[in-house]
Amino acid sequence: MTSPVFSDEFRLDLERLFTWRRDVRHFRRDPVPHALLDDLLQASTLAPSVGLSEPWRFVLVEDQARKAAVRNSFQMCNARALEGYDGEQAAGYAALKLAGLDDAPHHVAVFCETVPDQGHGLGRATMPETTTWSAVMAIHTFWLAATASGIGLGWVSILDPDTVSTILEAEPGWDLVAYLCVGYPMEQANTPELERMGWEKRNPERRQWIRR
Repeated sequence: MTSPVFSDEFRLDLERLFTWRRDVRHFRRDPVPHALLDDLLQASTLAPSVGLSEPWRFVLVEDQARKAAVRNSFQMCNARALEGYDGEQAAGYAALKLAGLDDAPHHVAVFCETVPDQGHGLGRATMPETTTWSAVMAIHTFWLAATASGIGLGWVSILDPDTVSTILEAEPGWDLVAYLCVGYPMEQANTPELERMGWEKRNPERRQWIRR
């Protein structure tokens, strides 16, 4: 098999993809064609996984009652999180739109089967958490494929994972890794919204090697 040669133009496009992959919080409500959602799922399965275990489990949440229950979990967790801030920081937190749960037409929960039979335990004896990291790699691959297709993705982490697992009747041994809002973005940007809103800024030191 002959390996492909990636051109300079492709590498520039790839860098642009990385730059424009943003966490989206504002969505249009028109749905993404299911064929495209299926394509994104197939792309995510090209991610690397420890021992070829493929521990990710993508759940497309379509039931409105389940969506509403997840939103309730977000509201409670978000209220508790707000209590952890004071003064201007509390006001800034309250002004952030931290979830697209109301507008995003699709919700996707990603679980990790932490001790899968597939892979026969290869690579996990000393670092068993690599199954979770493999699921994160699949999420990132899904995210990049979505961005390349003009689809936005928002990662909602202000949730109680046990509550969400119960709502979605997750299988035993599945741990919630991410709850994703998926849909067409209202607008696209090449900088993080939290940076644009003044919540945080990038640290140039994170772009340098740490040498030992």
